[in-house]
Amino acid sequence: MHLKHIKRKISLLVLSMTVLAITPLGAQRLVDTGKPFTIPEVDQWTALKGTCALEGITRICTDGSEEAGHVAGLLAEDYGLFFNRSLELAGGKAKVGAIYLDMVRDAKLGDEGYRLEVKADQIVLSATTERGLYWATRTLLQLCEMADGKELACGKVMDKPEYAIRGFMLDCGRKFIPMSYLRKIVRVLAYYKMNTLQVHLNDNGFKQFFDHDWNRVYGAFRLECETYPGLTAPDGYYTKEEFRAFQKEAAALGVEVIPEIDVPAHSLAFAHYKPEIGSKEYGMDHLDLANPETYEFLDALFKEYLEGEDPVFVGKRVNIGTDEYSNAKQEVVEQFRKFTDHYLRLVESYGKQAVCWGALTHARGETPVKSENVIMNWWYNGYAKPDSMAMLGYRGISMPDGWLYIVPAAGYYNDYLNTEWLYNNWTPNMVGNVTFEKGDPAVLGAQFAVWNDHVGNGISVKDIHHRAMPALQTLAEKMWHGDKAALPFEQFDALRLELSEAPGVNELARYGESHSTVVDVETLQPGMSLEIPEIGYDYTVTFVIDGAKEQPGTELFRSESAVFYLSDPVSGLMGYQRDGYLYTFRYAPYPGRRDTLTIEGDARGTRFYVNGRLRDDLSPRKLYFDGGKASINYMSTLVFPLGTAGEFQSRISQFKVENFIKK
Repeated sequence: MHLKHIKRKISLLVLSMTVLAITPLGAQRLVDTGKPFTIPEVDQWTALKGTCALEGITRICTDGSEEAGHVAGLLAEDYGLFFNRSLELAGGKAKVGAIYLDMVRDAKLGDEGYRLEVKADQIVLSATTERGLYWATRTLLQLCEMADGKELACGKVMDKPEYAIRGFMLDCGRKFIPMSYLRKIVRVLAYYKMNTLQVHLNDNGFKQFFDHDWNRVYGAFRLECETYPGLTAPDGYYTKEEFRAFQKEAAALGVEVIPEIDVPAHSLAFAHYKPEIGSKEYGMDHLDLANPETYEFLDALFKEYLEGEDPVFVGKRVNIGTDEYSNAKQEVVEQFRKFTDHYLRLVESYGKQAVCWGALTHARGETPVKSENVIMNWWYNGYAKPDSMAMLGYRGISMPDGWLYIVPAAGYYNDYLNTEWLYNNWTPNMVGNVTFEKGDPAVLGAQFAVWNDHVGNGISVKDIHHRAMPALQTLAEKMWHGDKAALPFEQFDALRLELSEAPGVNELARYGESHSTVVDVETLQPGMSLEIPEIGYDYTVTFVIDGAKEQPGTELFRSESAVFYLSDPVSGLMGYQRDGYLYTFRYAPYPGRRDTLTIEGDARGTRFYVNGRLRDDLSPRKLYFDGGKASINYMSTLVFPLGTAGEFQSRISQFKVENFIKK
């Protein structure tokens, strides 16, 4: 939750401490389009005379339906998170002082459309489906947020999306992404009416970074597995029960989770477990398509997650991978086509719709592959040419790699998406050099993706989110409407920063106005808790330390995602740990010595100063492999933890956190 939404003076039960809150943004305003600002922009806005004072809205009423009741509960919870004010849940219609939720029959709205009317003394939301009604509440919350919870302009909204699938794909195979983050990103997606999250559950590193030894190459499968004990990655996985619960929670927020088991390439985790199914010819990250044991292994694996009345894969769609396999021999191409057809049909046999990456331009052949009711991720036209695939009967999700792929710090594809270009030029019907006519039913929508190709490169979940957030806000606009947005990009890009990530979510850890002091503590006491749990890029932390002998592992601060050590557990040096990585500075507290220490952190790295002089600059550095022919950029970033102070012996004073927010 952003501090700008806290409607009370922050008071902490500690002496000599001040936390400075964000200055309110003021009343709602209309932008150059004549509409109030939201992401995505509402389709139709009709201005009415007058304003609605939000302090006069005290309750939420519904038409009595179960769907409206569920949405009302979610709205009440999120409104409270934003504005620290409870809205009563009441039955029956109300003409004054209420938000009224109504399930209606309205053919113009479709499955996800809605109407919203702001009157002087009442707000009415209506839709034909629960998801549409929920999207209406997201628009209402954004209107309220931009008005700082004060006053809305009266008007009518009629809004619906042009594309059915609007999503994000996250590679959890090469880097473990904690369930806590998956739950947060679902809330963010939902706040911007993005309705799909594809979770890439298995993958592996590249052999050139592991001495070309397949036995050493990192590979991981992220689900608990009882069929094959020991298959599950020991360094991070999801239990079947938590993954099932996560999908249901996401569905309740309008977001479908599409789980992906990627085969027969990108499959080293399976070949590590059962080497006899790995390909001796194409590499162990490829499964042997001529070996019947490959089918036996994968049939049983998919069965574990697809069978039963309450399967682990909850939603209506499952992705089977099927991409980037060799086409050097026609015999192997035919085997690949047979394999693809088999797993499309296997998934369908469990009542799911099959999704695949698709490689049937790359793998031309005679063996038939099912196309009816099959969805393809269209990412690279050399593997699956979208217009050709559409002629065969496939429908696609637009994911052009050059525009929509993020590979953090890799030096290829995008580190951050070119949001200005995408905002001004791209629409989901553009898939590389193939452009479909507007409204072509072959294009279901679009997704952008984060791939964690470089295993062990120091990228954190915070770094991933820092890259994903501007892309998500921009593409939410483009995936809802498609056509060139009406608001100039410069205005959109500035205004998007005034919206929260989602109710209760501040993963970027942005607090305070730009260039402001957000924490100022005269004396930091051991065990002290701050209301700001962490500070995100860009920041400066400064404090004076009167050194004392510290035991290895002594913490200065800890948050949910990181620890900052006065004395790290290994070397006794000052440093920090996050995402399984430990970083150190060339400094340790020394008894009887007083120093002023400064830590600067941004999205590129972390710098450490002693008495105003730079001691360590942990900026990106190259790590070389394969005799210098391959390299990765190693990242040492830190979102600074501020949640709870450790039990230290040194005296820490003049502890100050300054914020220098950038985009």
